[in-house]
Amino acid sequence: MAFLDWVSRDGKLLLTARIVRTFSYGFLSIILAIYLKLMGFNEIFIGIVLTATLVNSVIFNLFASFYADKIGRKKILIIYAILMAISGAIFLVTNNYVALIASALIGTINVTGTEVGAFLSIEQAILPQTVNDNRKRNSIFAIYNMVGTFAMSAGVLLSGLPQYIQKLYGLNQVESIRILFLFYSMCAVIVIGIYLFLSKKIELDPNIAKTASVRTISPKSKGIVAKLSSLFAVDSFAGGFVIQSIVSFWFFSKFGADLTTLSYIFSIAGALTAFSFLFATKIASRIGLINTMVFTHVPSNILLILLAFAPTFPLAIGLYLARMSLSQMDVPTRQSYIVAVVNEDERIAAAGITNTSRNIAQAVSPSLAGAIIQSLSLSAPFVVGGLLKIVYDIGVYVSFRKIKPPEEN
Repeated sequence: MAFLDWVSRDGKLLLTARIVRTFSYGFLSIILAIYLKLMGFNEIFIGIVLTATLVNSVIFNLFASFYADKIGRKKILIIYAILMAISGAIFLVTNNYVALIASALIGTINVTGTEVGAFLSIEQAILPQTVNDNRKRNSIFAIYNMVGTFAMSAGVLLSGLPQYIQKLYGLNQVESIRILFLFYSMCAVIVIGIYLFLSKKIELDPNIAKTASVRTISPKSKGIVAKLSSLFAVDSFAGGFVIQSIVSFWFFSKFGADLTTLSYIFSIAGALTAFSFLFATKIASRIGLINTMVFTHVPSNILLILLAFAPTFPLAIGLYLARMSLSQMDVPTRQSYIVAVVNEDERIAAAGITNTSRNIAQAVSPSLAGAIIQSLSLSAPFVVGGLLKIVYDIGVYVSFRKIKPPEEN
């Protein structure tokens, strides 16, 4: 990363940590639900484990919000990385269901295909301090998200490794997949090592920490944030029905897709998602942030519903990849819109409140998805998720089409 001469050493370390961390999330999000199914656990238990990983994100995010600057950002990052290593080790050595749920609760296991945990919150708070030119702030966030998405796509390819291990060493499916949890813990150890090299410059200025106080959000902004939080909660709740682990489980169960094939599918999907971020900003400059959020999201959700009824494997792959080329274009536009429609000194509070509402809502739905799969059908979560997301899109358009960022007025 020598070409990033405008980024400090701490910034480059954070980018490296994100690459390693999201690489490990890539393969874990594909194999976790399949691994639990092969171990003999039913869909309801699988949903509980997936929910526990998302509850972890809520708890750790809240803890970081209140205590990271008191305890120290570097210390919290290292602690979370240690827990990440421990959780991988627990999945490696035991199949006890209580231990697996406990591991999912404490260990920053990520199954969504995107990063939603406390690492993200802390690193995003640090990143602006790592550039020597304020005009580069947007660039560092763009690079941060791009490298994470591409690293996750590369990690997905590793989920095909168990099949080669089976052929080479004669292991069964469970034993060959279990080795990936060792890789997960090894990645966590590397992340710990990277964080140890972070400097004191990443911490909040002690003088600011002493005088800082929580500012009350203005009534106008409070109404905007409350409505956005409610709508984002609906979107995130719906998204919990179709997180990457559930989608991989669907391909595996409905079409008998092997791990190697799944690794290719989700790696390509990740690359499409990464490139879509660039297109989203260009579209937004022409039609506006809200229009971009809604007009790209609705077609992606229609494709999600159609995916549930795909009769053949090739058609299902085509629908899924088409959906992934559109479904995340609302992410950078959503983030930009939030900070644009509130006062500058309210941005941290607005982002924190809306992100927490998303995490809490998403933590609920994987358990429900497991129950829906067992009681209705394997594809039902796609229909439920898609319909709820369209409700969200309509709500956003109706509520905010007239509330425009300053540059669009």
